[in-house]
Amino acid sequence: MFVLYNENTEFPVKIWLENMEQLEENCLEQAYHLSQLPFIHKWVCLMPDTHAGKGMPIGGVIAAKDVIIPNAVGVDIGCGMDYIPTNVRMEDIQEIQTGNGSIIQAVIGNIMRTIPLNTERYKKPQESKVLDRAKQEFGYYENNPELVPLIEDGYFQVGSLGGGNHFIELQEDQDGMLCIMIHSGSRHLGKAICDYFHETAGELNRKWYSQVKEEYRLAFLPVHSEEGQQYIRWMNLAMDYAFENRARMLEKTCAIVKEVIEKHTELKVEFGEEINCHHNYAALEHHYEADVWVHRKGATRVREGELAVIPGAMGSYSYVVEGKGNPQSFCSSSHGAGRSYSRSGAMKTFSVEKVMVDLKEQGIILGKRKKTDVPEECRFAYKDIDEVMMQQADLVTPVRKLKTVGVVKG
Repeated sequence: MFVLYNENTEFPVKIWLENMEQLEENCLEQAYHLSQLPFIHKWVCLMPDTHAGKGMPIGGVIAAKDVIIPNAVGVDIGCGMDYIPTNVRMEDIQEIQTGNGSIIQAVIGNIMRTIPLNTERYKKPQESKVLDRAKQEFGYYENNPELVPLIEDGYFQVGSLGGGNHFIELQEDQDGMLCIMIHSGSRHLGKAICDYFHETAGELNRKWYSQVKEEYRLAFLPVHSEEGQQYIRWMNLAMDYAFENRARMLEKTCAIVKEVIEKHTELKVEFGEEINCHHNYAALEHHYEADVWVHRKGATRVREGELAVIPGAMGSYSYVVEGKGNPQSFCSSSHGAGRSYSRSGAMKTFSVEKVMVDLKEQGIILGKRKKTDVPEECRFAYKDIDEVMMQQADLVTPVRKLKTVGVVKG
């Protein structure tokens, strides 16, 4: 980690990389913008997976005094990870064939037939305790009529994967055990909330002649204002919805894994402790003698002893980690490996054939309806997750290392 503090910064920027050469220019510019915000508490943090985002870098962490910034939370509010280990040894199932190929192939196929991917949704509304509660507490949301239809719409998306870098993976840990990992968020709900309140904040900032420049795309809402309270309620709804969305997919995936393995073997599948955590959100926390709103945009909370999940890219490694509670990062770590190529850059640089050959050589089963855009999410488009882990050795301790054996992408 090194500290950036010069004529371009009002507050220091702490960067969990080895040197400036590892930081892309656009990301650095956004870090400067953050460091000039008048309500920053102590400093700005950039995790080792950082890269440019919308307004605030992905992998960025800030603590703000009395304000909340929609674009510093991001469009996929509550995006995060869900993970669960099993008692199944990979060596006990990898040679077994079913009517639909190997055990892994059969599971991947059943997941794709069960869980909507990308822009797909359920044809019938699904159960959602989160949305049921929102309807019971309708008074909290009725002042934003443009967003209210999202509540009913959410019943058709809860338990669906989405697209982009979201995935459902079957993995093998360092002890040879089968595990399940899911990356997904709040689907359309989170994006609509972010866009709506970013626009609202922009209008208010112009009205107040805010000193935060509009081109920074960091319009803010005072947390004690009516609009600030509205955003916090909707943000928390999206976070709860994202948590439920992942849990619902994990429940269905576990059922598929159990059904396929027990049908074709004598094994009795059992599951261990689930870890379900966000990496796009804001929360009121206490740091350095102040109550502040910690914004984690592509960053994971890792208090001392807290377990979290840090995924790599498709076909590489992922980690379960234990937090060290480092106060310098506001108890945060990276949320993944971080992109080294943009989506368009990856498409121009890597061919579909190269990616498919790479996955085949590693014995990884890919479940994806359309493969023409598969280079966007290949492991070559991301930073080396092992390097990222080394750069944040003061933030987390790895407790489990996992390798992809099968993956479903949107």
